[in-house]
Amino acid sequence: MNDKGGWHRLGARTFGAAIGLAMAGRKNPWGGGSNAPGGEPGPDPAGDPPAPDQPRGDGPRNPWLPPAGDGGEPPRRSASIEDIFRARTGGKRRSGSGGSGGGFPRIPQRPDGKSWLPLIAVGVAGLWLVFSSFHQLGPKEQGIVTTLGSYSRTISPGISLTLPWPLQNVSVTDVTSIRRDTIPEGEAEKLMLTGDQNLIDLSYLVRWNIKDLKLYTFQLAEPDETVKEVAEAAMRASVAEVSLTNAMGGARAQIEQSVRQRMQSILDAYRSGILIQGVEIKKADPPAQVVDAFKGVTAAQQDAQSAVNEAEAWAQQLTARAQGEAAEFDKVYEQYKLAPEVTRQRMYYETMERVLSKTDKTIVETEGVQTYLPLPEVKRTTPPAEPRP
Repeated sequence: MNDKGGWHRLGARTFGAAIGLAMAGRKNPWGGGSNAPGGEPGPDPAGDPPAPDQPRGDGPRNPWLPPAGDGGEPPRRSASIEDIFRARTGGKRRSGSGGSGGGFPRIPQRPDGKSWLPLIAVGVAGLWLVFSSFHQLGPKEQGIVTTLGSYSRTISPGISLTLPWPLQNVSVTDVTSIRRDTIPEGEAEKLMLTGDQNLIDLSYLVRWNIKDLKLYTFQLAEPDETVKEVAEAAMRASVAEVSLTNAMGGARAQIEQSVRQRMQSILDAYRSGILIQGVEIKKADPPAQVVDAFKGVTAAQQDAQSAVNEAEAWAQQLTARAQGEAAEFDKVYEQYKLAPEVTRQRMYYETMERVLSKTDKTIVETEGVQTYLPLPEVKRTTPPAEPRP
């Protein structure tokens, strides 16, 4: 171990000597020194500058010192920050009073000599407190108050007071107005499968509003898109329970009510804070590729239904007439049982009156006179009487 330590010490001394020989011929970057060629004196190892009467070396100049003058100038010294700015401004001092120095204009002072800055700061702070602490909500609005990003409370319509921003923030939302979503948007086609394995193109309108603003704000990431997706799922489930004919005709009200109930049940399970006001089917047509054939079938079905309705109406009229005649006969029979001879004679007269009222005949029942006189024929053949003179 002692031999190894001796070898280490010998190697360190040899390395130091080599470094000294390498630096012997290098110039001092701050001026002449004892190591400079020609024996020029330089600063001591501590880095002190040379004396004024000592000649300067020809080494690199300190970049922070001003250039040396002629022989009569005083020795160079380190430049200060003021010297640097004075050199850049051409020796002119900047003034803070808005003079020729080009500085910022001075704020006018109050009559008592004090600055206006404290009053301006107080005014700005007051305005900030007023506009960020007082909130006035309309009759249809509610606000969510968050404290440092966390839910604090829900404020109702009217004037409310909160901590100033950014300690508390208020998000105002209209919760009473009815929102309307048309599915699909524009003239796009929305095909759905009916219960009898047919396709139908449906377009419908969903009306909804907010019933719990806290749940609406924090429970769902995108509540508006959720309403549309739930509406489409509920509509497909309801249409799949009816046939194509019913979906295009008489089952519309049933489908709308079923979709509304399904949507409200799903949204309540999500705790969305949304209330479905109603669903309205705007269009229920077959696909565009077969719309002509469906129109023909629909027209034929309508004609058949119209014929059936006419037949039923005629049957009802005949039934009512027969019932009326039967009731009349019952009344006559009751009178016949009370006075058969009188009733029989009256029925005879009524029958003959009804039959002979439609003929051009006159019946005269008198003895010695012809029973039948064709008076209308005689009237036609008799010449008109001549006027008296």
